[in-house]
Amino acid sequence: MSDGNAEEASSPGLPSGLSPGRRAADIAKLTSGQLDLLIVGGGVVGAGCALDAITRGLSVGLVEAEDWASGTSSRSTKLVHGGLRYLQMLDFRLVHEALRERDLLLGHLAPHLVHPVPVLYPLRRVALERAYVGLGVGLYDVLGRSMRHSRRLPRHKHLSKDGALRVAPGLRAQALVGAVEYYDGQVDDARFTLELVRTAVSRGAVAQNRLKVVGFVRERGRVVGAIVADRETSQEHEVRAKVVVLATGAWTEETEALAGEERGALVRPSKGVHLVLPKSSIRSSVGLILRTEKSVLFALPWGEHWVVGTTDTDWPYDKGQPLATGADIEYLLSELNSVLEHPVQRADVEAVYAGLRPLVAGVGVVRGPGEMGPLDELPKLKAPSKISREHAVSSPLPGLVVVSGGKLTTYRVMAAGTVDAAVASAGLGDAPKSRTGSEPLLGARGFCALWQQRHALSRSERVDLPTLERLLRRYGGLVTELLEIMKVDESLAAPLEGAEGYLRAEVVYAVTHEGARHIDDVLIRRTRAAMESRRLALASAPAAADLLAPLLGWDSVTKQAELDAYRQRAELEMAASLAETDEEAAALLAGARARQVHW
Repeated sequence: MSDGNAEEASSPGLPSGLSPGRRAADIAKLTSGQLDLLIVGGGVVGAGCALDAITRGLSVGLVEAEDWASGTSSRSTKLVHGGLRYLQMLDFRLVHEALRERDLLLGHLAPHLVHPVPVLYPLRRVALERAYVGLGVGLYDVLGRSMRHSRRLPRHKHLSKDGALRVAPGLRAQALVGAVEYYDGQVDDARFTLELVRTAVSRGAVAQNRLKVVGFVRERGRVVGAIVADRETSQEHEVRAKVVVLATGAWTEETEALAGEERGALVRPSKGVHLVLPKSSIRSSVGLILRTEKSVLFALPWGEHWVVGTTDTDWPYDKGQPLATGADIEYLLSELNSVLEHPVQRADVEAVYAGLRPLVAGVGVVRGPGEMGPLDELPKLKAPSKISREHAVSSPLPGLVVVSGGKLTTYRVMAAGTVDAAVASAGLGDAPKSRTGSEPLLGARGFCALWQQRHALSRSERVDLPTLERLLRRYGGLVTELLEIMKVDESLAAPLEGAEGYLRAEVVYAVTHEGARHIDDVLIRRTRAAMESRRLALASAPAAADLLAPLLGWDSVTKQAELDAYRQRAELEMAASLAETDEEAAALLAGARARQVHW
């Protein structure tokens, strides 16, 4: 363990901003000396590992090939939940663990980014289904309320048919005989992951995106570091570490293969597609959960929109860009419309997004080159929706620790177990146990006080109340940094042209404090403009590019290239949404890659 970094990490208050100006200095830190841990993968699990390790007093580097949360961690159903369907699998331990984490996030770690959401379960049969569902949701409540420090969500309640239609008048009366209402947690997944990274940086971790691992450094059979390629400059750097942690989700097998070893755990990518609909398309004050033949379907309120999903199908194609097809969209609409009085039309869909779940499909033991030992094949035979969201931590080589599987809700548990394994691998036996259960994310501190004072703050800062409330829900206590930017340049307080639900200041803040380097970083993950409406995202891209150019040093040629790349990606997704099969969509993607279209 590095004493200097331990002292630094134990002193909150270090700069948490991920500005362009610190990139060169951070890369110099990564490449000088030896880290305790180098973590590869900037999704929620990798970011969670970085925070877990730095709060134990270890020296930590975190690198991501694309952008923070650019994979699965920005493309989820936006839920922090125990997983009702895992009760059907009798996986009580996973449900209990997830509910504990849900309530910790709601009440302590990230109350600005995670909030309660009511969900309605329509019942279609009179007695047996009500008893069955009521028992399951009741057990869900009991498990959730068994934690000493949990945030108490309202208990579930049974509703008559008339009661269900009062809270969800858009439901078709013939589609239900009653309902059960319960609560879960909703999260802004991309911002949550970003704040995990920034919190780790505020404690002393070194984190940079657009650094891709292209190889590992091995000495005497042990992994002692990695070769990373800077995708902004094409330069390669050697980063030394006592142990390297791979938290690369659906890309686990590819990154582990760089070490020249076969996998001990097999990851099966499962495509999850979501639709984004206008708020007016479903008349309901609560979310919906529907049983389908394949799994479950959620329709959840999301600001001025609804998120509807998800599918759960294999995606054996290019993992860098999973695509939603016309068949995916029609499936989701068909299942949703089966309970609605006024069906949602294809033309009502404002946006579609797809992500990959990294399901653990089997665990084996590598005995020698090309020889796989005992392998649990049973999960591979199941449909993806039937595979539990358990995670696995393995060490296929000395100095290399791999975490795979899991779900967003239990990222902290996954991170703690992974860092435990890394500590053991590196021989850092004096490192303390995980401390992240008492480490609120940036933005959590001060949020409740600012929320209570929001009316006065709105007047003093001359920001209308709805806008201020939205900013508080996105930035929490860090909203003061955003307000300061608007004081310095009042033009930044204006809405972003083409995406008026966001301020120009948010685009600037995304670069100066949040590490954004490209248009999609801002419009997909720092804001939600591209995920809320493809039309608005394209309309706002030129204004966003104008703000980004001076901050990132773009000349006119570079700016146009950025706009072209952003539009080409949007056009590919639009074309794929008209395809009927994954094979057709994958062919469109291969064609774009062949034309050297790059995102």
